Amino acid sequence: QVQLAESGGGSVQAGDSLRLSCAGSGRTISIYAMGWFRQAPGKEREFVAAISWTASRFTYADPVKGRFTISRDNAKNTVYLQMNSLKPEDTAVYYCAADTFGMGNVSRNSYDYWGQGTQVTVSS
Repeated sequence: QVQLAESGGGSVQAGDSLRLSCAGSGRTISIYAMGWFRQAPGKEREFVAAISWTASRFTYADPVKGRFTISRDNAKNTVYLQMNSLKPEDTAVYYCAADTFGMGNVSRNSYDYWGQGTQVTVSS
């Protein structure tokens, strides 16, 4: 079993930055593609970014391209999401997830393990 724990969320002003972390435990996540998703109140959970297990392939949702960067430190069993130039529409609960069979798909159905989420609130 893989356990994932997100951290780093908080309340910030528009234009600020945050770095989210996702720490894996129970089993190494270094061999899995990893993704970040987010869910705003009243909306479906949506894809944000994904990274292959070799960190050679990156995928980003259009709304975050150029502002967010996904990375990983396999030695620390941790995945990160650097979020710059935050906007109020980025407000959501952010989840990390492990894709144990794929390359980091945009579909949440491809992910097998999920964290509990961390709240990000951006005020204008």
